[in-house]
Amino acid sequence: MTMSPPVERPSTPAEQEQPPLVAEIDHLRALLEAYRDGEPGVRPPPVAAGFESAVDRLARLVGLSPFERRLLLLAAAVELDGEVAALVAALQQGDDPRPTFGLALLTLPEAHWDALAPGSPLRRLRLLELAPSPTLSARPLRIDERVLHYVTGIDAPDERLEGVLRARVAPPLLALSQHRLAVELARTVADAGPRVLIRIDGQDLDARLGVAHAFAAALGRTALAVRGDALPPPGPELAGLARLVDREAILVAGLPVVVGEGDLDAFLDELEAPVTVVVGEGAVRAGSRVALHGSVGLPSPAESRALWAEALGEHTPAEAVEEVAQHFRLGAGTVDAIARELASANGDTAGALRRLCRERSRARLDDLAERIDLAATWDDLVLPAGHIDLLREVARHVRHRTQVYERWGFGERTSRGLGVTALFAGESGTGKTLAAEVLAGDLGLDLYRIDLAGTVSKYIGETEKNLRRVFDAAEASGAVLLFDEADALFGKRGEVKDSHDRYANLEVAYLLQRMESYRGLAILTTNLRSNLDRAFVRRLRFVVQFPFPDAPQRAEIWRRAFPVATPLDGIDPDALARLTVSGGSIHSIALAAAFAAAEDRTPVRAAHVLRAARFEYAKAERALTDSELEGLR
Repeated sequence: MTMSPPVERPSTPAEQEQPPLVAEIDHLRALLEAYRDGEPGVRPPPVAAGFESAVDRLARLVGLSPFERRLLLLAAAVELDGEVAALVAALQQGDDPRPTFGLALLTLPEAHWDALAPGSPLRRLRLLELAPSPTLSARPLRIDERVLHYVTGIDAPDERLEGVLRARVAPPLLALSQHRLAVELARTVADAGPRVLIRIDGQDLDARLGVAHAFAAALGRTALAVRGDALPPPGPELAGLARLVDREAILVAGLPVVVGEGDLDAFLDELEAPVTVVVGEGAVRAGSRVALHGSVGLPSPAESRALWAEALGEHTPAEAVEEVAQHFRLGAGTVDAIARELASANGDTAGALRRLCRERSRARLDDLAERIDLAATWDDLVLPAGHIDLLREVARHVRHRTQVYERWGFGERTSRGLGVTALFAGESGTGKTLAAEVLAGDLGLDLYRIDLAGTVSKYIGETEKNLRRVFDAAEASGAVLLFDEADALFGKRGEVKDSHDRYANLEVAYLLQRMESYRGLAILTTNLRSNLDRAFVRRLRFVVQFPFPDAPQRAEIWRRAFPVATPLDGIDPDALARLTVSGGSIHSIALAAAFAAAEDRTPVRAAHVLRAARFEYAKAERALTDSELEGLR
């Protein structure tokens, strides 16, 4: 029987490093023995052709002299070889196996005193640790544990960087334009100068780090993610941490990527890396570096369609792919995660896809605005026919904006983006919020209410910052944004008398610009349209005036006010329509009447409605008239 030759297992890095390292240690032992015995010099070990050992690579990267290289190896040898450790202890006439700088000066060729100067690579990068002693020559030397592992071919991250630095993390997926940005930044760096600082920000939060990884890869390096929020305050600890990060970047061909907000300037000042990346919104000081900037936008609608089509495959209807690509601006990593989760879903694929997109895109916006649960439909709106048609026109503009702007070319004729803006004006309770709820439900999108009165700040610049956070968070979800009390910010502009007036006008301009560039639907509401500046109103695409309901409309609202399951006795909607109240008040009265009837254990009767109406009128500081009371007797 013929035996197959054994399959050779590929050697590990540690196994590859062992022969040259053993030869180096043997050479050091011979040097020490020659000094002890008073013999002449020893020949250096042979160099393996075509193989660069870890020691040689480190010496080349940090610029070690031949003596500094041997000094580092001597400190490593006493850790790895017991005979060398015993020999060193004997030469120093003690029990400490750690070599002193004085012994190295006596025993190693090409010695020079400045090998341990404060600015030397051995000390600056903390390759060696010096124990206390009265004189420099008497200070025992010990190789740093991370460096010891490195020269032996073992990949063991520095424990002092745990919780601060993360390397070799799978980078987030990127869209084509985002990957192109990383490559362009890498090309720019080549001509930028010896030291470069790149700040990466933008709407796609997940892809920011992905662009940093792709940028590092384009330079042939590995991204080393440094947590900005885990850095210590300025001082010796921060300086020492910066040295360790610099050293790690050298050892693994890494590129520091500082992630997060906060005061990063002190840390960046300490870093010596030729290229550093900062991922986040906060401004940083470039110092002596050349500053570059890259903004990572969310995938375009065309890219989004391609990402969804590739992630979902052929089993998802094309209409569903088109819908989510149009409404939701999600990063490539989120698209892939949703596709994986959808693969295990059963039933309505399109419905599950919309639900997952909405859930994934809510996280940031939920902290900034109030999400309204959607329950209303077109049947719940009681408005003149023309108003209903206008609201349906709003929905059409949102639903087909990609078709018209992108495929049919209308987007090339305007610089205001794909945003759809609307103003809903009318008295309180006339259905403005209800109409927004109906639109969001019809479009399959979330509805978020933002209180403009609470967003506007007296401090200069804070209003824009608040608005920017809202719009940036909303971009991914494509949510319908409902800004309540628009007149808090958009009152008639008066004469600019001071800087506050000037900044108030800037706040208005900023919100208008963000509304027009927002890819979703942004709705402003006001109870007093007459208080709004006409120039502002002209920039809105739709203006819907919600009228106070007349008697027939109030009767229709009363017919829909009580659910089918509610027991009624003698309730006449036409008679109740005599109450001169808005739709919102009608629903409040109906609800209060239902509670009163439940307390009496009877069906809802006119007496219950009368009692509830008195309370509602009291809130508005009004009294029921005789004609209104006739409908409740």
